[in-house]
Amino acid sequence: MSEILLVTCGALPDGEPRGWLLVDALAQRGVTARWVAWDDPDVDWVAADLVAVRSTWDYDSRLPEFLAWARRVEAEGATVLNGSRVFEWNTDKAYIRELDRAGVSVVPTVVVEGEEGLPAAIAEFGRAVVKPRTGAGGRGVVVFDLEEGGPEGIDESALQIGPWLVQPLVESIHTEGEWSVYVLDGKVVSAARKMPARGDIRVHEEYGGHTVVAEVTAGHGTLALAAVRAAEELLGCRLPYARVDQMRLPDGSLAVSELELTEPGLYLDHLPGNAAVFADMVVAQLPAS
Repeated sequence: MSEILLVTCGALPDGEPRGWLLVDALAQRGVTARWVAWDDPDVDWVAADLVAVRSTWDYDSRLPEFLAWARRVEAEGATVLNGSRVFEWNTDKAYIRELDRAGVSVVPTVVVEGEEGLPAAIAEFGRAVVKPRTGAGGRGVVVFDLEEGGPEGIDESALQIGPWLVQPLVESIHTEGEWSVYVLDGKVVSAARKMPARGDIRVHEEYGGHTVVAEVTAGHGTLALAAVRAAEELLGCRLPYARVDQMRLPDGSLAVSELELTEPGLYLDHLPGNAAVFADMVVAQLPAS
């Protein structure tokens, strides 16, 4: 029987919410799966048929270690879905500029290396969202509103250490929210819509956000596939799984806000069907016996 290692972090030993659904779905397909922490020194990665990174949600504070781990287990002979090269590209949110240059509609983005560049970048949008180039779970996201405080009102003390991305505050976050569209094995399979709490822009539950199931529209599906295909061209490899987060710009068009290729949560508590589709994708990646 094949064995899959579902990779998590030490704080989540049972994986992402309702992670048991993935274990059960793989078992129904004749595959043994278990959750293991990426930094557990006792895991025999090479003994597994496949390694699938899922809920390694501490990577943003330990990025060099996380990337070194992924490179090491591959060098030892383990097969990692999406893989270390993809993780290295995707954990630096500046990839959004590469997608833009590849012709994908994205939320306008300025990359800022040092504090001296922040005032001009924020002033470009007036109401701006500043986020760390490596970040997860909404951590380190700060909103600046020059319409209220003026340029002298920029207080950089709330920011994490740079570099950063600066983007306009997209007002539709308060009305339509952010869409997450799943592309598994090259096909659009499901979507969720994430809404922030009143007065916030972060859609994560720990900040009061909530998630609802959504029907994939033609526009959302087309943009999701375009983003994944552009990333595949840029990286020169096929991407078995992706989550494409999208927002609606003031002109009514859709734009990619993030392309999650490293450890996108599957929202199994809202989209339990994702477990079966993800399991089918994993089984299709297993090496022929």
